[in-house]
Amino acid sequence: MTGKRNVVVKAATEDSRKYKAPALEKGLDILELLASTSEPMTTSQMAAKLGRSVSELFRMVLALEYRGYISPADDGRDGYELSNKLFALGIARAPTKALLETALPVMAALSREIGQSCHLAVPSGNQIVVVGRIENPGDLGFSVRIGYRRPLVKAASGKILFGFQASDVQSVMLKDLAGEDEAELESFISSAEQARKAGYVCTPSDFINGVTDLSAPVVGYRGALAALTVPHVVYHPEPCSVERALERLREAAQKISSQLTEQSH
Repeated sequence: MTGKRNVVVKAATEDSRKYKAPALEKGLDILELLASTSEPMTTSQMAAKLGRSVSELFRMVLALEYRGYISPADDGRDGYELSNKLFALGIARAPTKALLETALPVMAALSREIGQSCHLAVPSGNQIVVVGRIENPGDLGFSVRIGYRRPLVKAASGKILFGFQASDVQSVMLKDLAGEDEAELESFISSAEQARKAGYVCTPSDFINGVTDLSAPVVGYRGALAALTVPHVVYHPEPCSVERALERLREAAQKISSQLTEQSH
């Protein structure tokens, strides 16, 4: 009964809207759909997911490709994926731009000192997105590309970005996570709380052997603005231990937080 009532309320809300732009909304539906999946999608797959016909979406897909918002998959697979254009537009916004301008010099110094790459991630719906990175200063290394997305509940950065928030912000974030597996979500919330108590995350990577994910919060007035993360790789000889890298990482995150606070006064 509740589900039926929600549908009726939604329909009433749609009908009461004063202005509608069907073509624009089709384009936004496509962008949001591609943002929610890690796999390229063909026009027919998009149509099936959105409950529309291929002919309805065909011209819109071509227009989005022409304007550079989507592009054919570059690995030979069929279908389209989001380009970095929306990401670049987001980076140009003043808050993110200020964050990067402050963080990147500190991150570069951190990377030189510990001999590891590092990256900066912010929340985006039910995902984390990497907005800045500094590569390992050596000849070999592992780094995460700018624009990389991963489900919040599966990322070390996600535990920081959720754990270091006020309870009302966490409530809003949980709405975005409502579709996650219940057991996985409970485990994530527990891990995020542990991270908050410890002040950091230090955990073996769940998808790359030999990598330990280290993450600490860049904090604003109400909570974490971003997560500064080092994917610590085992080298021989080892340029920096996990323990020392974690200590320097936390110092770097605190330095960025302090500089951002000073700038806001």
